[in-house]
Amino acid sequence: MTELLSRDDFREALQDAIKGREAKNASFSQAWAEGLLKREHFARWAENHYHYVGPFADYLAYVYANTPDEFTGAKDFTLQNMYEEELADIRHTDLLIKFAEACGTTRERVEDPANMNPITRGLQAWCYAISMREHFVVATAALVVGLESQVPSIYRRQIVPLREVYGFTEDEIEFFDLHITSDEVHGERGYQIVLDHADTPELQQRCLRVCRWGAEMRYSYTQGLYDHYVRPA
Repeated sequence: MTELLSRDDFREALQDAIKGREAKNASFSQAWAEGLLKREHFARWAENHYHYVGPFADYLAYVYANTPDEFTGAKDFTLQNMYEEELADIRHTDLLIKFAEACGTTRERVEDPANMNPITRGLQAWCYAISMREHFVVATAALVVGLESQVPSIYRRQIVPLREVYGFTEDEIEFFDLHITSDEVHGERGYQIVLDHADTPELQQRCLRVCRWGAEMRYSYTQGLYDHYVRPA
């Protein structure tokens, strides 16, 4: 039987579960960072990304409901994360739509689920399934560690060419700037919840598995954007 990993070994294993599967290495991310995309490609990205991140507070609401009352710190973090997505200062999806409109698409197109590609629909469905059905610490490992903690490393590579190559204004790219800082905090807090509450070998292994799956899902989603909208026919 697998033994309970120490806190340090478990954190390293969680990080290893993501390595080699980072969305920043998918073709769409690489083309973005290298200045090879057009505004129409960013419009298609936004039309898909809205349906992945738009329901993030909904995913977290299920995690919150599945967290026992005695785990006050974990519940408070999940509630704070939901608040920051939906109510703090400005709704994050409104910033995403502002960027989308700067790329030439419309709020109506962004909000229309018919404009998702099949891989995005799969990612959204997976997030709902994990949040509704899994133990709260396993869901946190999937959604916050496997998915959300990757955001700062992705956007740090992408925000510079948005300014210097693609010519967006600071106001138009506020969505990215905000998430570089907020998701760094969220990702670290997610790690702490998983390290604190995955207190059996079985829970640790389930967390490692869904963390790996989460990284694979985000990589596949990002690669799918390139395959659907950028790759030559």
